[in-house]
Amino acid sequence: MNDFYPLNGYYDWGIDSIVTELRDLRVQSLESRSRRHNPPKLPSRKELQVILEGLGAVLFPNRLGLPDLNEEGIDYFVGHTLENLLRNLYKQISRELHFVSGLQGVNEADHEQAIIIARQFAARLPVARKLLDTDIQAAYEGDPAARSPDEVLVCYPGITAIIHHRLAHILYELGAPLVARIISEIAHSATGIDIHPGAQIGDSFFIDHGTGVVIGETAVIGKRVRVYQAVTLGAKRFEKDSSGLLVKGMARHPIVEDDVVIYAGATILGRITIGKGSTIGGNVWLTHSVPSGSSITQAHLA
Repeated sequence: MNDFYPLNGYYDWGIDSIVTELRDLRVQSLESRSRRHNPPKLPSRKELQVILEGLGAVLFPNRLGLPDLNEEGIDYFVGHTLENLLRNLYKQISRELHFVSGLQGVNEADHEQAIIIARQFAARLPVARKLLDTDIQAAYEGDPAARSPDEVLVCYPGITAIIHHRLAHILYELGAPLVARIISEIAHSATGIDIHPGAQIGDSFFIDHGTGVVIGETAVIGKRVRVYQAVTLGAKRFEKDSSGLLVKGMARHPIVEDDVVIYAGATILGRITIGKGSTIGGNVWLTHSVPSGSSITQAHLA
């Protein structure tokens, strides 16, 4: 009889041998990265998802918080929620710092630095809220289908993505880039909008529709910029060092100045500048700078 068929109601899936092979591969991988014994834990994506949902409620308690909040209870809700969130965020930042340093167990320096980062992050939440208010207003004013700013906040994927980005960018600047990257990827999975946490984005930023938008790490975006779905602000090429390895950290993404509109499907590559007040048409492929007030279309490029 074929061994696959059930014996006393059980199938032989060959699990023991699979577990052994996976263990051997895992050990080899850890040894190649000098992390054979007690490898440090990474920040938890699941826990960061919970933290993000809570931060949304802290920033917008009337719309993203509890449904039965009243004016007397809002401040208590915000304070209590934020206290718990910062404790959990501190743990995730600590994990990143331990991972980067490669130290085992609790390191006092990492512990103190994680507390500092979490405290500084909290102090910048009011600034993030002010920026997000401008983003929400820009979406409401820029989309005739939007009936209210509240609708924009709870329904628009572009606003979900920019909320995540505003928070992730703070952590990126404060020295927790891995936690920041996980936050941006949570938004990417939820919305289809991929914004690297290193990207610098001015106020009143509006992503309309949004699916397929990609904004690279060193992109710089000015004020009152509007982009549509499938827009890419990417790198033209990747420089390599003498060993053939990619050079990290180089400015390689576009600078988009104030009041620029970029329509669906446009691809803008390299460290070029899109001048203030320019309009970039749909499906344009652009690899050179354009002056202020430009109107670039496929026909113009042809």
